[in-house]
Parts: sequence; structure tokens; C-alpha cells
Amino acid sequence: MTPYEILEEMRGLAGKDPDLRARLLATYDMEDPVDAFCRECQAQGYDLYPMELIEAGEEAYAAYRRSTNGGGENAPKLFGQDDFYEMFIVTLKQM
Repeated sequence: MTPYEILEEMRGLAGKDPDLRARLLATYDMEDPVDAFCRECQAQGYDLYPMELIEAGEEAYAAYRRSTNGGGENAPKLFGQDDFYEMFIVTLKQM
């Protein structure tokens, strides 16, 4: 299962379980939020590790940049869009 698929499943679980959503949101304020988030995912039975999550976000962002105008100087700048964790937290806050 890819990190993106794990995040999709975790989003679904968090939508149904307010306690899980609160625990996931609480990771944002911890000293190492990505590590804490991955530990919570592991507690839910998903093998997600910090470097996998970070690399998946960077790969998705790089693919997007390559697909827009060849990824050169005129490619759009997307601040924070390479960070799947940040985007996940924003989604949870909107629930």
C-alpha cells in the first residue's frame, strides 16, 4: 500500500472516529510531528514511516512540476504542496 493510499484510508477512519481525528491532529503540535503521525498510523495497523511519507510527497510534487510546462522556470510554485502530512492535517481540520 502506498503512503497516499494509507493517508486516504486514515482520512476515512478519522472521519468516522472523532477520537482518532483528535489524536492525529495532536501530532501537529508534537516535537516531531511526522514521526508521531506515523506512529499513530502504525498503531492503526498501517506500515507508514516518516521517510516514506516525505519521499512520496516530494515525488508527487516533482511529477506535478514536470507535467506543468516541463518543470522549468515558469512552472507554478506550490508552497507546502510537497508535504502530504501538512495537506492531511489541513483536511482533518476542515472536518
